[in-house]
Amino acid sequence: MSEAKLIGRFERIFADYADVNIIARSALGPAARSAKPAELEAYIASFRGYIARKYGKQFHKFIGGKIEVTGTTDRGKFFEVMTVTELRGSAPFDVAFRVSDRSGRNLFFDIIIEGISLLSSERVEIGALLDARNGDIAKLTRDLARLG
Repeated sequence: MSEAKLIGRFERIFADYADVNIIARSALGPAARSAKPAELEAYIASFRGYIARKYGKQFHKFIGGKIEVTGTTDRGKFFEVMTVTELRGSAPFDVAFRVSDRSGRNLFFDIIIEGISLLSSERVEIGALLDARNGDIAKLTRDLARLG
């Protein structure tokens, strides 16, 4: 499968199973609260594409892999679904999905891989990108459309 098709497939999976709005707003941090609705909507759409390109390029590694659920924990405002993930040619590793129904459906809002939060990592990266653009969300939105 071509990289473009993998990225498109990953973007559909991400849109179907992830709480993209929560992830994008959280990654943007405090600036999300002061953004105008249209500005925030454009940023979220650009962020979705950015994430799809960034992680979709790695999606081929999951072909032929296996994710086994090993347990769940109620964390109050969300559930954590613990898994062991096996990819071809690599040792099994722990992945936890943090899932909530804040948007009306059970969707994941964070993935913890071997103790590292993807949401926290993206928050740092998006924050640095926003700082480099002097807090201009429109510039960040435009540039996210090319990054990933």
